[in-house]
Amino acid sequence: MIIVRNLIKKFGNRLIINNFSFQFPKDKKIAIIGANGAGKTTFLDIICGFEERDDGDIVVPRECIVGYLPQIPCEHPKDTILDECISGNIQLCELQNKLNESLLNIADDYDTYEKIERECSDKGLYALEADAKGILVGLGFENSQFRDDPRNLSGGWRMRLELAKMLINNPNFIILDEPTNHLDLPSITWLEQYLKTFKGTLLFVSHDRDFINNLADMVMHLSNANMNVYHGDFESFLEQKDEATKSIIKEKETLKKKQNQLQAFVDRFKAKASKAKQAQSKIRTLEKLKQLEDRLVVDDDSRKVKFRMVVETQSGKIVAELENCAIGYSDEAPLLEGLDLRITRGNKIAVIGTNGIGKSTLLKSIVGEIPFTGGNFTIGTNVTMGYYEQEQLNILDLKMNAVDNVMKLASGVTHQQAMTILGCLLIAKDNAKKLVGVMSGGEKSKVAMAALLARKSNFLILDEPTNHLDMSSAEALSEALSAYEGTVLTVSHNRAFINSFATHIYMVDKHNKAELISCDDSSEL
Repeated sequence: MIIVRNLIKKFGNRLIINNFSFQFPKDKKIAIIGANGAGKTTFLDIICGFEERDDGDIVVPRECIVGYLPQIPCEHPKDTILDECISGNIQLCELQNKLNESLLNIADDYDTYEKIERECSDKGLYALEADAKGILVGLGFENSQFRDDPRNLSGGWRMRLELAKMLINNPNFIILDEPTNHLDLPSITWLEQYLKTFKGTLLFVSHDRDFINNLADMVMHLSNANMNVYHGDFESFLEQKDEATKSIIKEKETLKKKQNQLQAFVDRFKAKASKAKQAQSKIRTLEKLKQLEDRLVVDDDSRKVKFRMVVETQSGKIVAELENCAIGYSDEAPLLEGLDLRITRGNKIAVIGTNGIGKSTLLKSIVGEIPFTGGNFTIGTNVTMGYYEQEQLNILDLKMNAVDNVMKLASGVTHQQAMTILGCLLIAKDNAKKLVGVMSGGEKSKVAMAALLARKSNFLILDEPTNHLDMSSAEALSEALSAYEGTVLTVSHNRAFINSFATHIYMVDKHNKAELISCDDSSEL
């Protein structure tokens, strides 16, 4: 499988990956974890050839077929879902183009056409469309959708299509970057089951603790430009890292004690001629011990994100109410109708349902971005809404820095207040003045979250807030929401996140049925 030799990557003066070497084993499932902005996506991009490296080598054997699933879907897809899926097999699509060209010259050069046609048959071109249809059906697409425009799909279905494009190429080395983002719970379960039976090497970045535990038999931890490899799932990684950290700290303490003893000898005898040689020898030993101590780096992301959810004004008891409401983009074809929901102060409600059913549209309707197409919707007294949109590129100005974005999105917030909030989310000092356009997905999410926190709203409406957040940040967010004195309505597919703070689940299904369930009356997701 793929071999990484002495890999070094920098962004300006910042070291991202420091002299990393590794040979990926066959048939292993390897998770890459680390804090937001650590360089996980950069590492994947280097392996795929999308990003240049500063030094080192990436060796990809000829027999290795790499399948890559990005964080976001293709911006310019083909005209139909089926054609977009088929385009994932680049080799066979190129062969199809060669066959089409040879057909134009068949009268003058029949031998070339016959040779290419035989190659098409041998390599499975004529079975490509049937294979694509089988994969799409397996991922939940209907036969009637094959000729639909991919641009009309929701974000979750677009990612399923990207997955289908990857699978049609029959890879034996799969690379996934946050594969559970935008996927609903049934899709995540399906993906887990598929990957468990995948015969090949899997390398994936994920911040979904359950997803990692269900798949990984190795964990690569990227921290402070160092990549350390652990065997086992995420829970095993935590235990091993804790033991390794204790061992390193103990060794550093032992070295420090020896250094202090040597330094005391040098300070006492360096001026005495009879002890001069011994003192010089001790100084050389002292220098070696200091070098050894410097090489002992604790594999730890010691800084922690701190979310502080402040409510400036308390809302009335009834925060919002939907009575026989319909949502969608036209009266004739609503996504959902007959929606009844009363949200009372202090409720923390997670909206659950399949991709494309209208969960994000429901949130957009509640905040007033998309009008309800039917029914009655009322907002309670003294309600101040704070909305976190799933696609942060829709609200962030990529040409502005982080602090200016927060000040723009949360009117009335001072420069110092914006800097303080960003600092709590580990975007401090120079990073706060960095253009948002060059930030990682997780850092962009934190900038948008900082703007939300600055508003001090009493009704938070959150659409997939943990997408792109690292695990420690997602856990910090769930702790803050648990302690939050306001009201929460969120869409999320992160099982651990929902279970950590939700008081109610609002179940929505394709049969236009919606039901509010107290978490006291239901088991964990």
